[in-house]
Amino acid sequence: MSKDWKTVEILSHTRHDWLNRLQLIKGNIELDKIDRVKAIIDEIIIETQHESRLSNLNMPNFVETLLTANWRTLPLRIELEVVSLQHGCRDMDDFMASWIEDLFLVLKESVDDYDENVLAVSIDENKERKIRLSFDLQGTIKKETILRDFLIKPLNENMAAAVCKISSNETLFYIEIDYDDISD
Repeated sequence: MSKDWKTVEILSHTRHDWLNRLQLIKGNIELDKIDRVKAIIDEIIIETQHESRLSNLNMPNFVETLLTANWRTLPLRIELEVVSLQHGCRDMDDFMASWIEDLFLVLKESVDDYDENVLAVSIDENKERKIRLSFDLQGTIKKETILRDFLIKPLNENMAAAVCKISSNETLFYIEIDYDDISD
């Protein structure tokens, strides 16, 4: 699933995304819905702030995988939030990029292609120097067993996903990365 993005492909996707946003703004201006225009602009500002914080993670492969996820043919949309983060975890970059790719493959098998599925990814750092990645999957999960089996499998000898909830329409889980205990 990993893709070697060419500059022209990145520019094309980015241009397409911005054109869609501008059309939304223009359409709402023409309908004289100024409050909606302001809300769209605020959403864009917040989204770009999160993307900027994510880009500063010092995990280029992991970040690229997340930032380009919505350009793929996944049956879900990815929403990103970076709450607070002081450090990246460079040593975990390739491992986490590979794991998130595997997660996307499992989600592609697990969710209903014809529903509006959203995976909200929240990244935070706590006082114990751990990066916490929280995932909230909303939508129709048609193959819970495949997803459950993937999530209960340890990521490595020091890490596993903590599954909070799995149901046919929502799955909540998180991963904590401890800087001091990193080993593949």
